[in-house]
Amino acid sequence: MNAIKFLKYIGALGLALMVNVSCDDYLEEPLERQRLTENTDYTQTENMVLLLNGAYANLYNLQWETFPLISVRGDDVNAGGDQVPLIETDLYQYDRSFWMYNSTWLNLYGDILTWYATIEELERYREFAANPAQADQYIAEIRVMQAWELFQLSRLWGSVLIPQSSQPDELFGTSLSSMEEVMEYISAEMDAVIPVLPAVHPNERTDIPGGITRYTALAVKALANLEAENYQAVADATGAIISSGEFMLEPDYYQLFKIPGKLNRENILELQYSDFGQGSGESRNYLNAFFGPQDWTPAVAGASAGWGFWEPSLKYVKFMIGRGETERLETSVLFTNRGINEIKTDPTYATLPDWIDNVTPSGDVINDYSRALFASGKHYLPSNQLTPGRVEYGSNKNFIAIRYAEILLMHAEALTQGATSGVLSADEAVNLVRARVSMPPLSGVTLDDVLDEKYAEFAMEWGIRFYDLVRHNRTEELDYGGRNYVEGEDRFLPYPLAQLDLLPQLQQ
Repeated sequence: MNAIKFLKYIGALGLALMVNVSCDDYLEEPLERQRLTENTDYTQTENMVLLLNGAYANLYNLQWETFPLISVRGDDVNAGGDQVPLIETDLYQYDRSFWMYNSTWLNLYGDILTWYATIEELERYREFAANPAQADQYIAEIRVMQAWELFQLSRLWGSVLIPQSSQPDELFGTSLSSMEEVMEYISAEMDAVIPVLPAVHPNERTDIPGGITRYTALAVKALANLEAENYQAVADATGAIISSGEFMLEPDYYQLFKIPGKLNRENILELQYSDFGQGSGESRNYLNAFFGPQDWTPAVAGASAGWGFWEPSLKYVKFMIGRGETERLETSVLFTNRGINEIKTDPTYATLPDWIDNVTPSGDVINDYSRALFASGKHYLPSNQLTPGRVEYGSNKNFIAIRYAEILLMHAEALTQGATSGVLSADEAVNLVRARVSMPPLSGVTLDDVLDEKYAEFAMEWGIRFYDLVRHNRTEELDYGGRNYVEGEDRFLPYPLAQLDLLPQLQQ
């Protein structure tokens, strides 16, 4: 199936609605798997929530290859394993025919078009709704989902297409929008929906626990303005989140990324998964095995290992040891003995803290394996937190997309770039994050301090480190391990070859 036919397929099926299923059943099935009947009764407005649940299911169905492509290029992480084109992408050697490029493009655009179809259906229901504001809120939530994925598209490819409806054919006549235009569009979209969304913490929503709220939209607005280097808008949006009092840093950084961290007060956007508390049968999970160690001796016998395709960089590990980090390093990195020995070959690190070994705080032993020296602890679920009976690596683990620590450090970053705030100073924002992990306070915080703090805090998370360095022209940091980042050439991926054949404006 070629790309346009695929987009037509999801666009058509995105209109789907089954009114004879429960909300829980509908949440488990993405919209594209449902069927639209010709005699939909739009006066049955109680069915609007089914469309919303389907939209969330689509969000949580983010295909596994999308995150690695977004995140692989920073000096915090290496592509492990034998996916040669992904390894080359990490080295800034781009292959537009690599299947992950086209798949990620289709994944993100497919979601956006499907969500437009959902919005169009909700608009039909709104005509008959006794409470049209409910339809407006549902539409606003979906517009936040669209904005967040459009944001990811533009960070990857720079100039992209901004769809305006569910019709894939309209993309043929859509001009490319520059990254600056995309970020401006996203910011305006969030301004439009913020007043319509509930002003509560996501975990306080009773209809959809963990669902999108006003603060999710403010966070997406802040992210877009950060990329656009509109720092006052960043300070204003993050300041609104901070001053709401709805969010707090989880005191236990380690458990934030584990089962106890689900729907945490720190989490602003969180992809949710579940095994429904059952030791067998149906389960909804992200493919965490991609990130896990290829060989381990789990504390719970029979728990599956991972694939070894995601490796915290040696540069990051040394950076953290040099800072005297414990909690964040222990959370972020799973050590093998081979990796520990590799660190020690550098005379500066010949003597390591006693706590650094290949046994996790939860008792899982990380054995040596060929694909990598280390594994990501943020994508790791201790085997003793698996639901009894489940053996799949990382089963039942949620996937955090935006958290309050990022809001605090974006706020600090904006202030070091000339923005003003009456909410928190840069020192206060940075020191809140540092205090959580027992790091000493700083005074007179500079941009260097903020970027270092973000490096320590967000390793292996959504490519944050890469985009920070590129935005501030600090790309010399990306030249490590034989890499050579070329300014002006390597920021964006080339458009997928399959899309060049279908969308002529990409060739301009």
